Amino acid sequence: MAKKVQIGRTDLYVNPLGLGTNAVGGHNIYPNLSDETGREIVRTALENGINFLDTAFIYGPERSEELIGEVIKEMGNREEAIVATKGAHKFANGKIELDNSPRFLKEAVEGSLKRLQTDYIDLFYIHFPDQNTPKDEAVGALKELKDQGKIRAIGVSNFSIEQLTQANKNGYVDVLQSEYNLFKREAEKDLLPYTSENNISFVPYFPLAAGLLGGKYTKDTTFQDGRAKRPLFQGETFIRNLEKVEQVRDIAYNKNAEVAHVVLAWYLTQNSIDVLIPGAKRPDQVLNNLKTIDVHLSIDEIEKINQIFKS
Repeated sequence: MAKKVQIGRTDLYVNPLGLGTNAVGGHNIYPNLSDETGREIVRTALENGINFLDTAFIYGPERSEELIGEVIKEMGNREEAIVATKGAHKFANGKIELDNSPRFLKEAVEGSLKRLQTDYIDLFYIHFPDQNTPKDEAVGALKELKDQGKIRAIGVSNFSIEQLTQANKNGYVDVLQSEYNLFKREAEKDLLPYTSENNISFVPYFPLAAGLLGGKYTKDTTFQDGRAKRPLFQGETFIRNLEKVEQVRDIAYNKNAEVAHVVLAWYLTQNSIDVLIPGAKRPDQVLNNLKTIDVHLSIDEIEKINQIFKS
């Protein structure tokens, strides 16, 4: 069992390997999902020591939170599960809009509490910034909810450095979730230094770059989904990216581990990254992700991986 780590300065203690749950009830994200498979993914995580679950209103919408709430209630271990969810999306005139207003965020938290069948949320994120609300006012609303015991920690997601700085004007932001992986390292310029200096925990999403860092693709792999249009998967760039991944395979081979485990372990060596949330579409993938915890990288290996992806 992995030793639990503290998420930044919060009072949340988690297995450093969590579970991203957009494939649990995320019917608007993935076709042909089974709700029962989704429940089984959550059960498998909780039964095997993964206690940090990352969900959002927009996964489903609503269904991911509902399924997680059902499983936690069924297992009777609410105190052991650390649940993060996110809000900002609302449906208006048949369209999705973003709203960070204090009034809306308070409504969003109440909705999540109902769907999760709980009286508190461990970590609540503003999922995306809107165009209108001053970010310190938005976070101020979450601080009120924190003082009331409805949420335990405050997060923001997809915020620029300017938005994050404004959001943290009063020092209330505990966690930032943002895109970061070895192919997409812009966060190292400003977001990661800021979170490190301000004791904010940084939770990266897309850590395996849509599977590209998982070591399962070859130059002959073809994609029928959105990946085919992503720059990382195009032509010569794709070939060069695969060559980089192959260099990590040498390190993985020596550790009797998979490329994905080595890549995930690398993130956990970086400042202000305490926990990872790789997703899973099947229960066996949850168990496979857990093998990351057994990978220990030397200082030389950490630097070698850094250099492979610097160019």
